Amino acid sequence: MKRFDLRHLKNDFYDKMGELIDTQLAQGEVGIFLFEKGEHENVAKSAAYVKERGHILMNSLQFNHVDWTLVVKKS
Repeated sequence: MKRFDLRHLKNDFYDKMGELIDTQLAQGEVGIFLFEKGEHENVAKSAAYVKERGHILMNSLQFNHVDWTLVVKKS
């Protein structure tokens, strides 16, 4: 399991999250991605992004008032 902090990317974290899944996680490994929620649509878009890429979204939860956490298993 690896943790990635993408908060510094603000709303532009999707491509970096995909790159990290592809390059930093082994098949079946779990990654925890922390990003700044910003607009609430970022939560729905990030979940859809993970599913579209064929990975498993294990959890999606609010970390604090500003940040969100996704738990993704690479498939």
